[in-house]
Amino acid sequence: MSKKITIEPVTRVEGHGKVTIFMDDKNNVTQSRLHIVEFRGFERFVQGRPYWEAPVLVQRLCGICPVSHHLAAAKALDVIVGAGNGDGLTPVGEKMRRLMHYGQFFQSHVLHFFHLSSPDFLFGIDGDPLQRNIIGVAKANKDLAVQGVMMRKFGQEIIRLTAGKKIHGTGAIPGGINKNLTIAERDELLKGPDPLNADKMVEWSQAALEFFKNYHKANRPQVDGFAAFPSNHLSLVRKDGALDIYHGVLRAVDAEGNRILDDVDYHEYDKYIEEEVRTWSYMKFPYLKHLGKENGWYRVGPLARLNTCDFIPTPLAQKEFEEFKAYTNGKPNNMTLHYHWARLIEILHSAEVIRDLLNDPDLQSDDLVVKGKKQYEGVGVIEAPRGTLFHHYKIDENDLITMANLIVSTTHNNEPMNRAVNFTANEYMGGQQNITEPMMNAVEVAIRAYDPCLSCATHALGQMPLEMTLIGSDEQILDYKIKD
Repeated sequence: MSKKITIEPVTRVEGHGKVTIFMDDKNNVTQSRLHIVEFRGFERFVQGRPYWEAPVLVQRLCGICPVSHHLAAAKALDVIVGAGNGDGLTPVGEKMRRLMHYGQFFQSHVLHFFHLSSPDFLFGIDGDPLQRNIIGVAKANKDLAVQGVMMRKFGQEIIRLTAGKKIHGTGAIPGGINKNLTIAERDELLKGPDPLNADKMVEWSQAALEFFKNYHKANRPQVDGFAAFPSNHLSLVRKDGALDIYHGVLRAVDAEGNRILDDVDYHEYDKYIEEEVRTWSYMKFPYLKHLGKENGWYRVGPLARLNTCDFIPTPLAQKEFEEFKAYTNGKPNNMTLHYHWARLIEILHSAEVIRDLLNDPDLQSDDLVVKGKKQYEGVGVIEAPRGTLFHHYKIDENDLITMANLIVSTTHNNEPMNRAVNFTANEYMGGQQNITEPMMNAVEVAIRAYDPCLSCATHALGQMPLEMTLIGSDEQILDYKIKD
């Protein structure tokens, strides 16, 4: 007989999920699982719709990272309208999309670090749960809270000026964009009053990195050892090996840094990636075909991107990247909480790219759209804040979508998140008789490091209570906790 602990839902993440943990009569963890309890139907919803509607429709998957879906769909449809395989747009078309994307990267990473994760760093995993939230951050460290709010606002303003509105915009269309950036709009972002300008965002990004590095220095054993396990890593990289979140080739490395997917064309992703279905979750489990289900799983997102790329093409972020790589002697970093370190380096990189793009006169060009010979199938891949995002569409002679396949970032991270849950459950709950709130939060901290977007992975509406029950082998309730 076994005991069962349920954490439902996981808090301070986007979307709804639960965790179940089984323990034997000696309170050893025998099994743990992260269940995604929402159901996504967008691959069916878009069938029968005109293909040009897809970039607007699919971003309804999420209000946190709609730009990623917007652009991934637009890139797939670029192929369908004959605008090339991701590199055939006009200069203003590609650069406006990049500005939109880096703006979203910036605001999404900032939201995650400052609002969702910083409470654990400021107050500790075992801190008072009434304090361990964004309101507690604002009371304890006003400057940090203000920076988080204003940095996210800046990113949202970039999205507004490139996509038409802050959430669910329309800026990217098949073959290009529907607007450029005016001089007045550029100056609003580039030369606006403090703190809402590009230079201040770079400065604050550096300060956020120092905050984490100081925390890491003071808590190195806990940070490095928390849910650390070897894994493969996958992302897009630019053809020269640089970090590139908009376009590139697929690269994967193993835990030692050996290439296991060597810069392949992402349009042929289905030659390399398979998805496994398991009965206890609506979310699939992707893996590299040639390595099989057991060994082919991988991580995506900030940690994976810094493990797969060779360099970062902006000077301040490159300097931080060199320090990050030196910490593991050039080998891939497999420490789960170092996702936050990598995420903050990407925030700095995004701020630098945004500043450079705003100074680019191509953004004022009127040459917005490219079209060529129509195709009937297209694949678009982009690096969303949470990791690699695939959109694949087929159409018929009437321009209606007949097939859609989406593999979102959180889906790629399904297996590693489950392993992180199991690692943390063993570490914090193994051999324990009673449930404590810090035990529950430790499991959630492991999941939060991946910044999962559970709505993207499935998508539905739901309530968000949190309850956890420990049941003995005689089916009697041994302990029960609820978090409102």
